[in-house]
Amino acid sequence: MTERNRSWWISELISLAVVLAAVTVARSSLADHYYVPSGSMEYSLMPGDRVVVDKTAYGLRVPLTKIDIFGSSTPGRGEIAVFDSPQDGTRLIKRIVAIGGDKVTLIDGQLTINGQPLGDREVEHFGERNALLNLLAGGGPDITAMDVPPGMVLAMGDHRGNSNDGRFFGLIDERELFGRAVAIYYRRGDGFTWKSL
Repeated sequence: MTERNRSWWISELISLAVVLAAVTVARSSLADHYYVPSGSMEYSLMPGDRVVVDKTAYGLRVPLTKIDIFGSSTPGRGEIAVFDSPQDGTRLIKRIVAIGGDKVTLIDGQLTINGQPLGDREVEHFGERNALLNLLAGGGPDITAMDVPPGMVLAMGDHRGNSNDGRFFGLIDERELFGRAVAIYYRRGDGFTWKSL
């Protein structure tokens, strides 16, 4: 190999390393995608959906850490967030149904937050966000009365009778949220699409 060829290969390898580092930083700190493995979020998300996740939604972090660079923000009720299960570390996607300071009741799959029912057997309303519920398997475990402390959130699936969620593993610290689901970009049967969440 000539000196010229060696310089070219070194230059190419450095360029490739820079590109790979930039992609890694972007995926760990800015945006990523998520594959929905189960029906725990039906009917808002269906098994096989591919979802765009905004990793800056709850603050910009140092890549591959939970250290905020700036802009730490509180999640809103109704947002769909990605986080690791406190039970076994499995990556989950669930709806944030209550935030710090909320008082929660859940009877037969129907949420009441701060004394206000959020909807009916089909749809719950979180301000401008709507959750299309699946209660065909029942409502799952009830919550008779829960106070959510500051800095914590309650995450639940929209398929209330078929979701391993906060009713089983408890509340999530806001710092444990990786990002907010922005849109479905692929759905089986529909192909590539864009459906805001």
